[in-house]
Amino acid sequence: MKPEAGALPPAALRLRLDHAALAANWTALDALSGGARAGAAIKAGCYGLGVAAAVPTLVAAGCRDWFVAHWQEAAEAVRFVPAEQVSVLHGPMTDAEACYARVLGVRPVLNSLSQVRRWLAAGGGPCDLMIDTGMSRLGLPLSEIGAPEVGQLAIETCMSHLASADEDCAQNAAQLARFRDVTRAVPARRYSLANSAGIALGADYHFDLTRPGLALYGGVPRPELAGRIAQVAYPEAAVIQVRELEAGACVGYNATFTAPAPMRVGIISMGYADGYLRCWSGRGQVHWQGKRLPVLGRVSMDMTIIDLSAAENCGEGDWVGLEYALPEASATSGLSQYELLTLLGRRLDRA
Repeated sequence: MKPEAGALPPAALRLRLDHAALAANWTALDALSGGARAGAAIKAGCYGLGVAAAVPTLVAAGCRDWFVAHWQEAAEAVRFVPAEQVSVLHGPMTDAEACYARVLGVRPVLNSLSQVRRWLAAGGGPCDLMIDTGMSRLGLPLSEIGAPEVGQLAIETCMSHLASADEDCAQNAAQLARFRDVTRAVPARRYSLANSAGIALGADYHFDLTRPGLALYGGVPRPELAGRIAQVAYPEAAVIQVRELEAGACVGYNATFTAPAPMRVGIISMGYADGYLRCWSGRGQVHWQGKRLPVLGRVSMDMTIIDLSAAENCGEGDWVGLEYALPEASATSGLSQYELLTLLGRRLDRA
């Protein structure tokens, strides 16, 4: 059958999501949160997986609290979840942003006294408050939590953020002690400190609400989560050409690989423009029918060359899966697990 005239051909890249694993990860993190409830950080398009693809699965699993960074992300989130469940981490930088939050119905996370005043001047209403307990990023300094304006807020969630929860270090306990002081000084309906790694630090860090992100999507930031968190994201690429090389043929930019003997190779339609960076050159592998096929030479912008010597039946139009279990992929590539997810480009079909 001929394709309809003008119809867009299917993408040669796709991101397959294991929705059952995504739901199971949230359920596991919610259970590990003990008496607290687990929310979900869905900023950066659910860490690169796509809001439309991931959020409905998390809703079905039971999640009811959502954290985004930008107003544009809030506008997308409310297509799938009630606005009053959405918190915007960067807070209102202008009067217009404060008004936008009120109209949309989402909660701004206030990070400074100027944002507190801006929110109150706009009419106030339910909000969240971020306190800096030692990360020196966003958040109200501890010296300002007693300001009269803070007492005028209707704070839904008072929160802070752990800087080094993925490590065993004194900073974690120091931040916990400071946040406990905050809970005694700042009235709020709920308190929240732990991210994915913070959940694994134990019950002392859980308070009322945890805010997992990376672990939802298959990341394992601490060894305590190994075996409890499943891979969610599976990038796949089509083979767009197969070539037979002679011994001595050079492969890719700068000829960093030379065929030691006649060999069969494939070109797949994924490169560094899609988030498969040059650090995978000569290190990465793809999977096809249970076989692991090495990356040869340098990764290009739109293409990567793979060794098909062990896959004689793999041909043009076949799909291969990139080796992308996050802890192992991070160790191989040198990229953080966060980068591996958020680098995945727009050309991957997430439908």
